[in-house]
Amino acid sequence: MSRIVVIGAGVGGLATAARTAVKGHEVTVVEQGSRVGGKLHTYRREGFAFDTGPSLFTLPAVYRDLFLKTGEPLEDCLDLQAVEPGFTYHWSDGTTAVLPGVGIGKAAEALGDALGGNAAHQWRSLMQRASDMWALTRAPVLQSPLEGLRSAARLTRSVSDIRTIAPFTTLRGLGERTFTDPRLVTLLDRYATYTGSDPRRAPAALATVPFVEQTFGAWHIGGGVGTLAPVLADRARARGVDIRLNSPVTSIALRAGAVSGVALATGEFLDADIVISDADASVLYGSLLSSDSRTTKVLRTLRRSTPSLAGFVMLLAVSGKTPNITHHNVWFPENYDTEFDEIFAKHPHEVTDPTIYACVPNDPAMRPDDEHESWFILVNAPRHSDDGTAGAMDWNTPGISQAYGKRILDLLAARGTDIRSRVLWQEISTPADLERDAGAPGGGIYGIASHGPLSTFKRPTNQSPIPGLYLVGGSAHPGGGLPLVGMGAEITAELIGRAKK
Repeated sequence: MSRIVVIGAGVGGLATAARTAVKGHEVTVVEQGSRVGGKLHTYRREGFAFDTGPSLFTLPAVYRDLFLKTGEPLEDCLDLQAVEPGFTYHWSDGTTAVLPGVGIGKAAEALGDALGGNAAHQWRSLMQRASDMWALTRAPVLQSPLEGLRSAARLTRSVSDIRTIAPFTTLRGLGERTFTDPRLVTLLDRYATYTGSDPRRAPAALATVPFVEQTFGAWHIGGGVGTLAPVLADRARARGVDIRLNSPVTSIALRAGAVSGVALATGEFLDADIVISDADASVLYGSLLSSDSRTTKVLRTLRRSTPSLAGFVMLLAVSGKTPNITHHNVWFPENYDTEFDEIFAKHPHEVTDPTIYACVPNDPAMRPDDEHESWFILVNAPRHSDDGTAGAMDWNTPGISQAYGKRILDLLAARGTDIRSRVLWQEISTPADLERDAGAPGGGIYGIASHGPLSTFKRPTNQSPIPGLYLVGGSAHPGGGLPLVGMGAEITAELIGRAKK
């Protein structure tokens, strides 16, 4: 069996550690921070709790598989709860639609009731197309290792499959072809932000995101989705994994062109036959490895890619109950295009009229009592840089976070939900904070945006060009978000298993 070092105790790192340890490998996880989970975290203060990373748990089968293959079932370890209703959407014209947590037919009916016209029929039509896309891409793309553009060539031999996936059609283009109601186009556009992308540049295949959501359900974990992180760490430790916190890696050592171990900031060196990186791919190839032709080629591709958008987060302790609030709530702006123009501009600034997302869980474990609410607000934002990097802005500018936070609450009030007088206290996290706390360059939520028809195949592969070095996490194949990161962990563990046979 091999000595494995995993860099980073994010979800991908912990899941891969558990999967490889159960096969008998000697696994050590080194984490630069003081806690496990990376972006996945539930913050607690004075009886209030907030999911500061993922606040929606979809496709739980991915983690059911992980837990079954490493020990006790998922439901024995976590309080998995179906979210019902699932989402409330507010458009700028005053229209509101409340969608169920699961059920394509029910979702279509809800949209038909709210929007009228052909909305129900057209949504069902889109979901049928998305179902076909899912069937074509799930196993050969999302659950399999890829080899860059060579994999794209192998997967596009059937004319009918190409027509279904429509690789040269954007998500916006698909929406405009399918829907006569612009409000449905806006709703579909939102799913591009699940990968940190601009819907006008993201592939049509992202229509599978709402399909998965409505087919397999929207889920919550009692006490916060972030409780998944310590449970994953416990599962890894139970399989013999050594998890070391406050242990930053400074470099990955090579011998005869293959990995030989990692050097820590403490001066310690850990020998390794295999290294699995759960760090952002740009950090791995740009900082942790010495430059050679293999790393230079990957870096060149990464630098040509568009980094994902970032997020501006507000945690609000609120007194009283808000009428008609649901677990997940979205308020759309009048002009969605302006939001993406401002985020992905060469010299961006905070979005003047953003989409506002609020997670307000009806979970007694996440509030002091029934007379209070925990509000997590997320607004899409440009990435952070304090050195004038193109496509980013300086979120450390004095006063900017408080002023923008006030603007968000004023906008929310203008859109019909005024909680300003009921806010007991607030905490704000900018992209600069996410970069510092989670090691996410620029505060990007998903690493690389899904822009262009071949974006999936340009994402860093799970098996690096350096023998013994593997990648997992949101910046590697198949991408960001809990379901895809969990799939990536399975892919990486399987690749290691094949290499050792």
